[in-house]
Amino acid sequence: MRITVLGAGSWGTTVASVLTRRDHESLIWARNRATADEINNEHSNNRYLAGFPLPERLRATSNLAEAAAHAELLVVGVPTGVFRTTLEEVRPDLHPWIPVVSLSKGLERNSLLRMTEIIKEVLPGHPAAALTGPNLAKEIMAGMAAATVIATEDLTVATEIQRVFRRGLLRVYTNHDVIGCEVGGALKNVVAIATGIAQGLGVGDNTRAGVISRGLAELTTLAVAMGGEPATLAGLAGMGDLVATCISPHSRNRHVGEQLGKGRSLDDILAEMGQVAEGVKTVHAAVQLADRHQLAMPITRTIHRVIVGEITALRAYDGLLRTHPAGHESEPG
Repeated sequence: MRITVLGAGSWGTTVASVLTRRDHESLIWARNRATADEINNEHSNNRYLAGFPLPERLRATSNLAEAAAHAELLVVGVPTGVFRTTLEEVRPDLHPWIPVVSLSKGLERNSLLRMTEIIKEVLPGHPAAALTGPNLAKEIMAGMAAATVIATEDLTVATEIQRVFRRGLLRVYTNHDVIGCEVGGALKNVVAIATGIAQGLGVGDNTRAGVISRGLAELTTLAVAMGGEPATLAGLAGMGDLVATCISPHSRNRHVGEQLGKGRSLDDILAEMGQVAEGVKTVHAAVQLADRHQLAMPITRTIHRVIVGEITALRAYDGLLRTHPAGHESEPG
């Protein structure tokens, strides 16, 4: 199959590599021409995956029209902030009816839409799916075992995409609950910032475990309010992705939180990273969705106050677990 992956960051490059090793004719689109040239000539992407050789058969281009026209399956791994505009740009050259798979985990800030909703809005008639789960790019590139979920309402389409992606130690499951899978993937980044702050402050593993657990309760509550299924959030797209992102030193969102906990400014942290930490953007939409559904979501709201500069990371943790009296554990908050 001819597959195009839009986005040559760490995860987009990893997915393109996996697909190439599955003997698909994979083409990756890089916004930066120098990155495309490096992938083609050096078979590497040192900015995002230093030390990991890429398949020699993997081709790259910086021509978006060429990338779109190549695709019999389109995989989109660009940051959520440019997700819509990228789809609008590929639309004229895209073959009709081909499936479009989102790798991007977040929410559109102004519309509050999930990425598959944007696919349906910009590319009507194209089956929309999301690939999500505890998928740290460097571990997959290193050949470590991992599991992921392909989520789309049409399980026939999901099964076909599953066959395309599965390879070796990468185990691919299907799920019909797109809402639950996408909300889990988006909100876990916010909770990862919170647990990163805990790491930076050195407040202890008990606190971090409490924040992860109550964070899971928050994202489950929001997903269910939006129409998702609670069981989904106990699986790979919820708890699995949450744990990996909160504990891994490879997690960009956890890194942002850790540096905030050490007293650094958000602007300095992001400038130094040179990469996108989706939780910084997603938290704004998450608070608006919490308001829409009249949900407490104290962890999300507290991290939002830190991100916009209303309170310090230290002050956030002084009261994060004491915002109101605790009720039954099954209740939100």
